[in-house]
Amino acid sequence: MRRYSAFAIAREAARHHLGWERAWRSPTPKAQYDVVIVGAGGHGLATAYYLGKNHGIRNVAVIEKGWLGGGNTGRNTTIIRSNYLQDPSAAIYEKARSLYETLSQDLNYNIMFSPRGVMMLAQTEHEIRGYRRTAHANALQGVATEFIGPAKVKELCPIINIKGPRYPVLGALWQARAGTARHDAVAWGYARACSDMGMDIIQQTEVTGVRREGGRVTGVETTKGFIGCSKLGIVVAGHSGVMAERAGFRLPIESVALQALVSEPIKPVMDVVVMANTVHGYMSQSDKGEMVIGGGADGYNNYTQRGSFHHVEETVRALVETFPIISRLKMLRWWGGIVDMTGDRSPIISKTPVDGIFVNCGWGTGGFKAIPGSGWAMAELMAKGHSPLAAEFGMDRFREGRFIDESVAAGVAH
Repeated sequence: MRRYSAFAIAREAARHHLGWERAWRSPTPKAQYDVVIVGAGGHGLATAYYLGKNHGIRNVAVIEKGWLGGGNTGRNTTIIRSNYLQDPSAAIYEKARSLYETLSQDLNYNIMFSPRGVMMLAQTEHEIRGYRRTAHANALQGVATEFIGPAKVKELCPIINIKGPRYPVLGALWQARAGTARHDAVAWGYARACSDMGMDIIQQTEVTGVRREGGRVTGVETTKGFIGCSKLGIVVAGHSGVMAERAGFRLPIESVALQALVSEPIKPVMDVVVMANTVHGYMSQSDKGEMVIGGGADGYNNYTQRGSFHHVEETVRALVETFPIISRLKMLRWWGGIVDMTGDRSPIISKTPVDGIFVNCGWGTGGFKAIPGSGWAMAELMAKGHSPLAAEFGMDRFREGRFIDESVAAGVAH
């Protein structure tokens, strides 16, 4: 596969851009693979990529029910950060953040990573104590964060109202090297690199069953026939419970919708990401000028990928007080993603009761920021049977009571 470069762009411009080849192949499935990954979102594609790059396992198929990156990978607010309290969380998210910094070069594909910084507002005395605690924990973990005062918040984000009538801004947890990336480009870049290694990305193909013999996986039944494999990775986010049931075991997760919206594009007014957890809203500005806005997950289990007016109204009402400038903006579009929640709001990267089946799920509302680290850990687990990054995220922690409770630690599940 040709490398992308400035020279290639100039050459194709002279040819009216008729010489570009397809970014990835659309092959006919083979009868047998060493590894099958179910789910061609960011986490599934990253798993396949690091299986090939780090472990030399390239006889791999990535099977997707819909289209590549059409699930949560293309339905999020693109925030990347690693300022988590618990050590296992900080380790895997910081691994992901550091991989994001060089991912465009690694994949030879511009993922538009923007280390613009993320601040999490402290709008109550309780939040001040919590974020100071997190800043101290991050210092011990080697994650560069700091607690900043209201004046610095205003300097970094001039459009913010730090003297709100209900919840004034008292400070913020600031991670300068956090930021955003282009969600579609992350999926496309990984897919292109996987295809270049000879892996098969099979779209519009549903896995309808899992075949086992003697307690071990032998392959999957699909709408394109049976595909054999010796190892199976389930990486399907909100549909993880459905796939686990087909494989013969249960997962401690629930699926809910997480909604987001964007405004009409306006001139650049905000070059940081701001999360306001007290009122439960967060916002950044895209490269196209849209204000990207998100809030909390729905309060009931569902599988919808659409927005709802009451949730939009609740989120925007909360943010207008902190960002009065957005009160006159028109909403351009809004959507939902199906997120998978565990009881402690931390992921599952684990072996399963079925020999040869591995599962990567439970990322809840924080999946996009973890993609490279998640893929790295899942690939190592599948290739070697153990991964230091994934060790604390096994399914057995729920039976043993070893919770990694980020919902309480951060006050928010994002």
